[in-house]
Amino acid sequence: MALHYYCRHCGIKVGTIDRMSVYSEQLGFHHLTDEERLEMISYLPNGDIHVKTICEDCQEALERNPEYHLHEKFIQ
Repeated sequence: MALHYYCRHCGIKVGTIDRMSVYSEQLGFHHLTDEERLEMISYLPNGDIHVKTICEDCQEALERNPEYHLHEKFIQ
């Protein structure tokens, strides 16, 4: 099982955690609402988990252009 983090805006792979035993509390998932979990976390048949996050470049773009928060995808 591995956790793969991808930017929710541009799709770039941000990182991977390859630990066999990781608890949701260690990852901060327990702070998410049920709706946020459904939106941000997906479980693959092979046991891997994909997590939507935000990369540094997209975060900078959002800080410079707050109106981008209105769009799920703003980088084309």
